[in-house]
Formats: sequence, structure tokens, C-alpha cells
Amino acid sequence: MHTRPRWTFGLRTLLLLLGLALLSATSVRAAAPAPPPGPDRFTVITVDYTATEWWMATYERNKIVCQMVVEHEGPPTIDEVYVLCGEDVGDDWIEQDACTQPIDDCTGLYIFLVDTRLEKKEVAIALPEPTVWLSLEDCDPVSSLATSVCETIPKLLLIGQEPLANQVITRVEGRLNNEPFECEGETCIVELQPTDENGVLVEFWAYSSYGDSTVKLTAQVRVTEADFGNPDHPSWFVDVLSSQWTGQPLASCAETWDVFPPVGGPPGWLSTPNDIRDLASTVPYSYLAENLIRQGVVDASSCPLGGYLPGGAGVNSCGLEAARPAVTEWQNRFDSLILATAQETGVPAQMLKNLFARESQFWPGVVSPTGDTGLGQLTEQGADTTLLWNPSFFDSFCPLVLSQDTCDQGYLHIEPEMQELLRYALVNSVDATCADCPLGLDLNRAEYSVGVFAHTLMANCEQAGMVVRNYTDASPGELITYEDMWKFTLVNYNAGGGCLASALQDASDAGQPLTWDAVSQYLAPACRGAIDYVEDISGN
Repeated sequence: MHTRPRWTFGLRTLLLLLGLALLSATSVRAAAPAPPPGPDRFTVITVDYTATEWWMATYERNKIVCQMVVEHEGPPTIDEVYVLCGEDVGDDWIEQDACTQPIDDCTGLYIFLVDTRLEKKEVAIALPEPTVWLSLEDCDPVSSLATSVCETIPKLLLIGQEPLANQVITRVEGRLNNEPFECEGETCIVELQPTDENGVLVEFWAYSSYGDSTVKLTAQVRVTEADFGNPDHPSWFVDVLSSQWTGQPLASCAETWDVFPPVGGPPGWLSTPNDIRDLASTVPYSYLAENLIRQGVVDASSCPLGGYLPGGAGVNSCGLEAARPAVTEWQNRFDSLILATAQETGVPAQMLKNLFARESQFWPGVVSPTGDTGLGQLTEQGADTTLLWNPSFFDSFCPLVLSQDTCDQGYLHIEPEMQELLRYALVNSVDATCADCPLGLDLNRAEYSVGVFAHTLMANCEQAGMVVRNYTDASPGELITYEDMWKFTLVNYNAGGGCLASALQDASDAGQPLTWDAVSQYLAPACRGAIDYVEDISGN
């Protein structure tokens, strides 16, 4: 609850004519507000540290060539030697061989500790910055789709947050579709009106009693009528693209690509149902049937050749029919975990299930000769994409393998052998093969892998978005639909960023629209397997 009073004013005539989202807030200025100065906050603290003094001398005649005081225990680093002693001394120091003979016979330079003492110094540190969060006011939900669906057109609620004790947000300002608004205090309510499918831009910021402000923040807001078959009582879809949005989560990767999902929510293959029963499938997967027969889950002994084709290459029709009940049960055993993972990460549940069906037919012990592993057939290259393009996942996974100090450097900056170790560990983490386990599978590891593959898809959506930006000099949302961006992400997952980049470049050079139908025709021969892959997962 917010105890501050809220005021709203009428809409401006000009924007009523435009039919776009407008605003109403307290004390609307006649002129557009000036951009905010931004945060400017730091403090100086005094800290204790151990200073050590080192001298560098020549073995011959013990001539002192450099004196160094460093702010840590232990000898100076190479970088400190270069800074404190100069480039020539640094070069001599780093190039000389270690002395392994009696000191009287050594040549070159050596260092020795002269003094250790406690010192104090003043350090400037940045203080937490203020911010503003967005949500909806007066939205009575009529559906629980991935987008907010309200009974009436809601209001946009902006709440400033000041993290410093004894400081407060004094006012919130901004512009909606270039019309200014201003509210005293930390809370601001902005009225909305219907927009077109592209929405309208909101720029907003807040001022603090500290004397500074937030940075200028942005959101794209779309308000469109929801057709639920009752024209006398329309409802409204409300979508907000912003890092500051705290309301109903938008469809996954929409913010990354700066693109709204289709009005009313994404297509079925990109949906996350509310009821687990909507994920259920009954496909007669032959590879899954073969593994269930082989592991003794299914008794196909009454079938010709025990249910197998000649040479054991797959199952015959009798074996497939005998395995049908077990195949149906097994392909749905991960549904609750897929749904929970989708709700946590935003990765569409139906797409995640479709991907597992295509890659492994839900048999998580698969390790192909090419190194493809687990439910989603992760490769070492795929692990590299995950660790590089999903930093939050890297931050959580890396300390399970390497020291925290190493992980703090970030994936891109750790040593190549450490990167290789992480890739191996990630691929191994999704490999449920277990010779000593029932069915030859470690099902706990298989269940863990569902989250890994969701984060891998998120990494690929980030990389696919960057590929589009690099090869078009535009935001994906300016050129490509939400659904087609997911199809390009699947190309990235299956064939790699190089395949996607080349196809986008060739289609663009040929003057073709950057749609899936157009771009897919420019995939190189070695990449064209991705077409069937995407069509299969998207249900086409």
C-alpha cells in the first residue's frame, strides 16, 4: 500500500486525436522536462591496509636500482614492477632466468623485503543509486496468459526507490509519447489509452533528496483490445518492454530483442500452459521405444525378433505397439519439471518439450558419437555458448567447478584450459548415462539438465539477437517478428551463429525481408538441416 496521495488529470487533446497511449499525472509541465542529471553519489572511507616496502638490487655489487612500496603482503606483481621501476627494469626482471647457482655467481636482479607496516588510506566508493520500477494500477485480470489481460484499461504505476537511509525520492518525471508528466513524491500514476501494435515510448526518471537523480529509463508500452467474444465488454492486453517492469512477466526474450510478442500472446509452440495436462503428448517415438525395450521396461518377447528390426536397427511395428503405453508415460514424465522451469526462466514450456522430443525423444542417456549429450543433445560448442552468453548461469555454475576468485574474472577472461574444463563439466552435467543405475540412467541428473537446457536456450536467444544487430545495424524488433526471432534462435542452437549470420547477410544483400521463410532459403548447404529442425519444433 502507498500512503501518498495520488492525483490524475485529463488527457491532452492532441494525443486523443492520435489515438495513442497518453498520460495523466500531477503538475504536468507546459514544457518538456529536461533530461535528468543522473546519479552522482559516492563517499570517502578510511581503510587499514598492510604496506610492504621492497628494494630491487643487482647481484653484482648489490646496487639498488628501484624501491617499491605496495599495498599488499607479498612481493610486487610484474605490473607493479613495470609501473614503479620503469619499463627497462621491468623488461630485465621478466626476461632473466631464475638463479639456481650460488648467489655469488648470480647475475641480474633480485628483490628483498625492507619493511612491513600498517597504513591508512582514503577510498572513494560508489553508493547505491536510486531507480524507478513499473507495474500496473487498476488491472482486474481476466486471464493468466503470458501478457497482462485487464478488464478495463489500467494505469501505469511508477514507484521510485531510494536505497540510502534518510534520503527519499522527491518527484518522478518523464515523457509518454513525448508528452511530459511529473508527480511529487515517490509514486506516479499515468493513465493509458489504446495504442497501435508497436506501442508507445515512455521515458522516466526520479529525483532524490540526496541531490541527484536516476538515469533516464525507458519502456515500450502497448495497450490493445482483447477479443474474448464479447464486444460489449472488451478487455485489454497490456505489454510492457522494460528492464524496470515488475508486473506479469512478458514472453521470454522479448526484452532482449526489443520486440513485442503477438497481440494476445505467442503461438502455441511458444506458449507455457497453466495446466500440466496441456503439455501431455502421445507420440509413438521409435527411438524411445527401442530403449525401453532394451532396458526391460517393455516386454516385447512375443514380437518377431523380440520387437527389433533385422540387425537390431530400431524397433518393428509390433515392438512399437507393445511399447506404446510405456512410451506415452515416459515422454510425459518430465512435464511438471519443464513447466516449473518455464515459469522460472521464461523459456516457453512447449518449445522446450518439442526440442527434447526432436533431440533425444526424451531418452536422457543419449551420447552420440559426435558428442551430443542428454535430453537436448548439448555439445561442447553449445556449452561454450551457454557459458559465454548467459552470464547469470555462468555465475551460478562456475563455482561448482572452479574457485570463486577464478569465476569472478568472467568466462571470457579465464585461462583457456579453465574454459575447457568448464565446458566439459557442463556437458557432463547433462549426461544421465549411469551403468550402475536402474535403466542405465541417473534420473536426478536428467531432471537437473532440464534447467541447464532452458538456460542454454536463453543464451542462444541472446546470441541470435546480437547476430541480428551485428549484421543489420538495427534492433531485432525493428525488422523481425517475435516468432521468427525464436526460429532464428533455434538455428543458432542447432547449426551455430555462423550459419545464422551468413543467411541473414545473404538475404539482406538480396533485398529480402528478414522473415523465417525468406532467410531460411539462404542457409548454406551445410546448415540446411536446421530448416527441418526448426519446422519440426515449431510444429509446421
